Amino acid sequence: MENKGSDEVEKLKTKFMSVWHNVKYSWVLKFKTSFSRNSPVFLLGKCYHFKAEDDGCLTEACCEAEEDFAMGNVDAFRKDFASRVWLTYREDFPPLPGSTLTSDCGWGCMLRAGQMMLAQALVLHFLGRDWTWPEALSLQPLDTETRTTSAAKRLVASLEASLQGSPGSSDSEPSPAPHAPAQGSAEQPDAHLNEMYHCTLVSWFGDMSSAPLGLHRLVYLGLTMGKQAGDWYGPAVVAHILKKAVKEAMDPGLAGITAYVSQDCTVYSADVVDCHRAPNETSAGSRAVIILIPVRLGGEKTNPEYFDFAKSILSLEYCIGIIGGKPKQACYFVGFQDDSLIYMDPHYCQSFVNVSTSDFPLQSYHCPSPKKMPFSKMDPSCTIGFYSRSIEDYEKIREELTKLLQPSAKEKYPAFTFVQGHSRDYDLSAGLNPEKQEWPFLRDARRTVTTSGDFVLL
Repeated sequence: MENKGSDEVEKLKTKFMSVWHNVKYSWVLKFKTSFSRNSPVFLLGKCYHFKAEDDGCLTEACCEAEEDFAMGNVDAFRKDFASRVWLTYREDFPPLPGSTLTSDCGWGCMLRAGQMMLAQALVLHFLGRDWTWPEALSLQPLDTETRTTSAAKRLVASLEASLQGSPGSSDSEPSPAPHAPAQGSAEQPDAHLNEMYHCTLVSWFGDMSSAPLGLHRLVYLGLTMGKQAGDWYGPAVVAHILKKAVKEAMDPGLAGITAYVSQDCTVYSADVVDCHRAPNETSAGSRAVIILIPVRLGGEKTNPEYFDFAKSILSLEYCIGIIGGKPKQACYFVGFQDDSLIYMDPHYCQSFVNVSTSDFPLQSYHCPSPKKMPFSKMDPSCTIGFYSRSIEDYEKIREELTKLLQPSAKEKYPAFTFVQGHSRDYDLSAGLNPEKQEWPFLRDARRTVTTSGDFVLL
């Protein structure tokens, strides 16, 4: 009986935290992100211009003002942004491995940001960069009425049920089922196939133990690295967890892709090429590779000299974004305009969705509202991601990034480097025990280095 009472208290605490975080991170505000009409907007390699030919007086466009969307190609930007997969805090899912937690609210934001970056890689792999979700422009805006009010109602209902001693009703509100592709269209077969890929891709990130890339799987892999549910996960740790999740995924759909994590801000080309070659096969380039590069772009704050570098990276179509954020507040950077980053925010708590059903709703996995943040507020610790489809693609990526990484007169060190050969050729693991070999950013204590968080400052 005592245990039952404790469980009820924990559930109520979780619901209070859900509502509080929705308030804390401004989801309750009818906030509109402003974009300049006079500057291009970059979104994961795509460039958009909002200024129309006859638009000589308006200087800003709000991302949710319908009358403004007739100008320029704002609709195209909206559709592209809303088509990216959005992974946020969730509540009322089955308990996480090694804990009794049924929500990641307040601590799982970096894992969610990592999931979003991984989802973008899979979108490139299965659907291509030009794919957009047909229903993207029909998403409802995130405002007080559509989001936080419903969360508050669920909280009140749970409180009443607890006080009455009766089991609470399900917190999941029925959502409209996804619309079927239009019949009779010449593009209908392709649209239907793309929607199947879309649904399958989202289901891989479901909040249940059977999902190969879901939160439960990531937390389980984190246990092997000394992390537990409820802990803070840094961007470098998440990179290694994502690598393990992709490499160990048993779903046949993920057999054609793997992941690589750089070591000490160095990408070893021979190691990446080996990743492209599937095990026990002689054919080259049979697997795509997600390249994850943990970096630190400064000391306590991001060095302004890296701002242009970050812009260059986010202008590349094979870039899958950057996970980082503000200190202890992770987000997923997907683009920029002028001196502001555009990002997807995981700090909104939504109800659990059972992705094991064939017609689960997709609306809560897409966000209609981009957010912006000055480059100056970006935490220097981050992980940059790229998608390489083949060995030939990797060689082009390496050549292009090597040119971008050439240090300027002001920059003494590039953010990361490419090196020929395997990492083993450089004897990086000498003196490390097997446990430490998983963590290439841990170095011999006798060396004179300064550490900060997950990274080593040279």
